[in-house]
Amino acid sequence: MGEQFVVSVRAEAEGPVLSLVDVTKVYRSGSLEVAALRGVTVDVYPGEYVAVMGPSGSGKSTLMHIIGCLDVPTAGSYHLAGEDVSCMSEDELAEVRNRRIGFVFQQFNLLSSMTAMSNVALPLSYAGVNRAERRRRAVAALDRVGLADRVEHRPGELSGGQQQRVAVARALVTEPALILADEPTGNLDTQMSHNIMSLLVEQSKKGITIIVVTHEEDIAAYTQRTIYLRDGSIVNEITR
Repeated sequence: MGEQFVVSVRAEAEGPVLSLVDVTKVYRSGSLEVAALRGVTVDVYPGEYVAVMGPSGSGKSTLMHIIGCLDVPTAGSYHLAGEDVSCMSEDELAEVRNRRIGFVFQQFNLLSSMTAMSNVALPLSYAGVNRAERRRRAVAALDRVGLADRVEHRPGELSGGQQQRVAVARALVTEPALILADEPTGNLDTQMSHNIMSLLVEQSKKGITIIVVTHEEDIAAYTQRTIYLRDGSIVNEITR
């Protein structure tokens, strides 16, 4: 295994949005143990746009699951907005996922029976926001991604690129501090891929922190920093 790099961007008075220190994740099945992450240390600051790259099995998905509070480290610490995630209850973790983090998935994960507006408003419904406010914020989020004229369309009536923009709007609607995008351009053609990445650039400029997993160097080139994983460790980084 090559030298492990500790990634730290810059000394920011406001502190990082997220901080992982010596995070290890081991999966156990009977007597078998598989280390998915091996002592990962990384800080990400407000408004940063970061790509995570690496071959299959390098630990990218595990890292994103931990950052997104969908999984917990076996060892090490993870602080989100200064709070120790390991000290949170299941209800608190659910609240963090719903209010502080927006998720964008490769498969879109839109409900086919619901309109674009209803899909986007879904996280607000879980949060107990009243109907009129849900509609107002969902329409505003769709407007931000250029789909104000598609609010009543269902996913089957939208192109792949439009569906992905609905997914981005859904991630934005709770006004999260952090967006996690897992291969968000994997199902899109080249032009649509670049449109989505440009859209995420715009959100980063507005102060939202974005972390995207991708296999494509030209997609990673949109970001300010690329972190490379191999065998569960950070082995390199590039800052642009």
